[in-house]
Amino acid sequence: MVKTSDAVQLAGYLICQGRDEVEIVERYLPNHIELTLAEAGCLSFRVEQTEDPLVWMVAEKFSDEREFADHQTRAKASEWGQATVGIKRDYEVQCGVQ
Repeated sequence: MVKTSDAVQLAGYLICQGRDEVEIVERYLPNHIELTLAEAGCLSFRVEQTEDPLVWMVAEKFSDEREFADHQTRAKASEWGQATVGIKRDYEVQCGVQ
């Protein structure tokens, strides 16, 4: 059983510099979402375009630090991670959240 006080939450923004980066996000995001939601430790995962078409709101929650670290490793090595490596991220990570 997962203790919610062990959960890790990431919140912030993916910030594109132009239409070319938006197209990369739009191309690779659906598969990234599908793969992330299938991960054992994923409690929630959302990436949504904001009113600013260059900015995406990111909110994710994992059951514990190990599962979050596994997700980060998988994501960085994935097509998504490789394609979006140059896109600016402004995230805050909190551990031990409810």
